[in-house]
Amino acid sequence: MKKILLVGNPNVGKSVMFSRLSGARVVVSNYPGTTVDYTKSRMRVEGKEYEIVDLPGTFSLEPKDKAEEVACKMLEEAKPHTAAVIDVIDATAVERGLYLTLELIERGYPVVVALNMSDAARDRKIKIDVKKLERILGVPVVETIATTGAGLKELVSKIGKAKPTDIEAVKRRLRREKK
Repeated sequence: MKKILLVGNPNVGKSVMFSRLSGARVVVSNYPGTTVDYTKSRMRVEGKEYEIVDLPGTFSLEPKDKAEEVACKMLEEAKPHTAAVIDVIDATAVERGLYLTLELIERGYPVVVALNMSDAARDRKIKIDVKKLERILGVPVVETIATTGAGLKELVSKIGKAKPTDIEAVKRRLRREKK
């Protein structure tokens, strides 16, 4: 069964998003040999059934603690079976979240970015050009508010559009934007 993996920095709303996407059919497990929890369930997207997994929070694919180590190991083990990696980014701290996004793209994962807490970003007068970010990264980008469910329907509709992106093309687009 193909997997949808929720990944992102700690405290960006991955678990709230997971709960909204999966409903009540949740299984909490410990990764073998650790006390680090992860949560999984099943969901249907366009008539296909997927396993959805909420990974422990991580800032990078170069782990610095046990939770990050588990997240990275689970990403690697699931890679051949991954339909999409939903990279949840705090919309009030986009730059911090993009480090992990670029690592995921560089390693060939099919990524969809969820700019979560977009309401908080708007309240702080933070403006994000979603179309421009999507163009630069070469992956779907969706504004979401996990606590209310806003944007989740659009996010789910983008799962089928997730595909690996050429990191060199992303770097070229970034260089052009800096000029």
